[in-house]
Amino acid sequence: MKLEAIAFVRLRRLAPILDDILGAGEIESADQALGLASLAQLCSQLFDTYHCQHPREIAQVRLDALESQ
Repeated sequence: MKLEAIAFVRLRRLAPILDDILGAGEIESADQALGLASLAQLCSQLFDTYHCQHPREIAQVRLDALESQ
């Protein structure tokens, strides 16, 4: 699935926030928390779009994950 330009730009803008959080091992500011919420929302939207386009692949990956537990 090719990302739309606006989604790509949003991911690029939010990536440094995630990098900061992972580097520090904690959320250090309200700006980071808000950025993390925005990133989660964008990821959820991207997943939903992908799932609509490829439901069988998602179902198979979920089954594989359950079997590996």
